[in-house]
Amino acid sequence: MQRAFAVLFILAVLIQPGALQARAAQSEFRAYWVDAFGEGIWTEAQITKLVDATKAAHLNALVVQVGRRGDCFCNRAAMPRTQQSDVTAPPYDPLDSLIAKAHAEGIKVHAWIITTAIWNSLTPPRDQNHVFNLHGPSKSGSDNWIMRRYDGANRAGADYLLDPGHPDAAEYMVRMYTSVAANYDIDGLNFDRVRYPDQNLTTFPGVSQWGYNPVAVARFQQLTGRTDEPLPSDAQWLSWRRDQITSIVRKVYVETYAIKPHVVISADTITYGYGPATQGGWEATRTYREVLQDWRGWMEEGILDLNIPMNYKREHFTTEPNNQRRMYEEWNEYARDHQYARSVAIGSAIYLNFVGNSITQVRKALTPNANGNSAVGWVGYSYRTPDCFTNGSPECKPQRSGDLSRAELARALTQPSEYDTALPPVFSAAATVPTMPWKAAPTTGHLAGTVKTSSGVPLDQILVEIRDPETDALVTSRLTDGLGYAAFVDLRPGRYKVFVPDDARVTGKRVQLVTVAAGGVARFAIAPFAKGGEGRRPPKQTAPGFDPMEAEELPNGER
Repeated sequence: MQRAFAVLFILAVLIQPGALQARAAQSEFRAYWVDAFGEGIWTEAQITKLVDATKAAHLNALVVQVGRRGDCFCNRAAMPRTQQSDVTAPPYDPLDSLIAKAHAEGIKVHAWIITTAIWNSLTPPRDQNHVFNLHGPSKSGSDNWIMRRYDGANRAGADYLLDPGHPDAAEYMVRMYTSVAANYDIDGLNFDRVRYPDQNLTTFPGVSQWGYNPVAVARFQQLTGRTDEPLPSDAQWLSWRRDQITSIVRKVYVETYAIKPHVVISADTITYGYGPATQGGWEATRTYREVLQDWRGWMEEGILDLNIPMNYKREHFTTEPNNQRRMYEEWNEYARDHQYARSVAIGSAIYLNFVGNSITQVRKALTPNANGNSAVGWVGYSYRTPDCFTNGSPECKPQRSGDLSRAELARALTQPSEYDTALPPVFSAAATVPTMPWKAAPTTGHLAGTVKTSSGVPLDQILVEIRDPETDALVTSRLTDGLGYAAFVDLRPGRYKVFVPDDARVTGKRVQLVTVAAGGVARFAIAPFAKGGEGRRPPKQTAPGFDPMEAEELPNGER
């Protein structure tokens, strides 16, 4: 059988001599997601095997879970090292080892970190410096960073999560990412679960019911002047919570750029149900309303380099109202049409599909749509479970090992096979990772800084305007976060006026002139006098971490 397919392949190349050459010349992002819940990076031997399998499938990148439950499969980060017992003991560093072996083979490494979920057991972590022990449910007042649901629940399923509306929790989530960027030679940082959780109540259908940490609610009330506890469906409250997630993404983007401009910032984004065209537009999607993740807005603003929609659909489910094949195609269409000045790589659920159907989905992901828009690549979830036979799906019996399934998937991707009638095979030759022009040859710059009182107290949710210094025309504006921080991306090079308008809380100097250069991060620091009180006090630095602005001062990566 394999010999017959090989003959067909040779004939196809002879008939269309340019087809194989054109495919081989392509530049595509091709990756496995590698989760930390099983075989992958726990030992040197596993990493060698992972790199070999990646090469065999003609992939060129790995999106590897190094931050799983408020921990790190690494030794130098804001999060403590994982307590997973199967991981080789220090001085072995899984991330260091992976980077060395992958880079030796030309494979990019993107560090995937869970953002909000930080523990999933009633038994606390053994490391006393774990954020769950320092700021988990046993703590009170502002020391408790845990997200709550409207009914008071503080677990989403088994998970405890940090609340993005709590300024100290948000800053810690930022440091989880920037600490890895500062201390490791990674090629990318990958957001996962950068959103509010599922497990919503049926009493408020279609909207998120999470985010009720008392500190978050108090900040919302301070901004709006309201005194009530908002309902989950309250439009202001939905928008405010969505902005807290966006603020974390923006801060990671800009502060990572300040540390290592080449590092690619990506996110594994939500694609629940049918696409926006069927659901009634982007703002009506479950992504935007149920988990408050505005990834389209992130792409438009430019605070993601690479969107990886988790378009996890079964190609063989084609019956309404659960036509997952149609869902997959609708979300692909939308993602390709909403890249703006950034890129998208389609994520597929190889763990839910037969190998042949996964190849079909790869081809769909890489085919330009009717508007001529293309994805830059494809990512498969996951290395450990490369088809439905390894995942125990009811329709895929009997089960088989990941090694066997991975070998079949690699053969289907790279060689003529019974899984795919099209020639040449979808990944018939190796490909280079696409260049991102805005990273390689930037024509814009970024701006970030703080607004604090003259005595150093951060001013939370105060408006910062960026204006033309000659005409005073408004360029852009936004509110500071809970630490008085604000950032702006993709500004044209030149001089700008940073201005804090009249506010009941401040007086005195509220203007600063700055110069933005292409490929750089300009800084501002505005320190007005406070009116009638000092505003928000700086957070206590009890959680492990560091200031990303001081990363260059850390000798040998030590904290």
